[in-house]
Amino acid sequence: MQIFGVDIGGSGIKGAPVDLDRGDLAEERYKVLTPHPATPDAVADGVKEVVGHFGWTGPVGITFPGVVTGGATIRTAANVDKNWIDTDARALLGERLGGLPVTVLNDADAAGVAEMQFGAGRDRRGTVILLTFGTGIGSALFIDGELVPNTELGHLELNGHDAEKRASTKAKEDHELTWEHWARRVTKYLAHVEMLFSPELFIVGGGVSRKADRFLPLIEGIKADIVPAQLQNNAGIVGAAMRAAKTAT
Repeated sequence: MQIFGVDIGGSGIKGAPVDLDRGDLAEERYKVLTPHPATPDAVADGVKEVVGHFGWTGPVGITFPGVVTGGATIRTAANVDKNWIDTDARALLGERLGGLPVTVLNDADAAGVAEMQFGAGRDRRGTVILLTFGTGIGSALFIDGELVPNTELGHLELNGHDAEKRASTKAKEDHELTWEHWARRVTKYLAHVEMLFSPELFIVGGGVSRKADRFLPLIEGIKADIVPAQLQNNAGIVGAAMRAAKTAT
């Protein structure tokens, strides 16, 4: 079975049909740059271009980098235009896609759903936290495999700042941090999250998961297991498609 997934990020909008039996992309993903400012209309145009590239006419799952309530309404927009707040994203994107059935969920929640089903979290019980490091830090919290949605742990306070302002991949790039320096910041962040939630497993996702060997060995003093996301930066696309399939049944 194939369903289309779209992952809206702070820097790019990417999507592809997903093979839900394998938990992997059925075709090579297509990506456009996230517009700036990332207003609802401009982002919706980007989503339309990605879906239209494949001539897709079925259900579409779409992630959003913020809190999404009821599978539709945007409540926060840290790394996109603030006009998204209180927007009915399901209605907007469904209309822009010509009436296709649309499901919307938080981007890190989507990545977590995919990793728990097909990736690094498969068959893991207890408390599992996926963290996506990119333009910001997204989070997905699971208790015995069940998602606790919209946790937004990237906005915990770390040294007087939003954690994602200190430990995201963007922070590494903006401040030209070495892997060693950035790993120390990530370690402090993980220690804070661990103190609050005592997870058995951290899954590290986002684009930086492709370079896990550069920084994970530098992280010390964390009791939980720490592993890279197996689906890497495709996890959001896969999870979005999984949620759309679930909604469509």
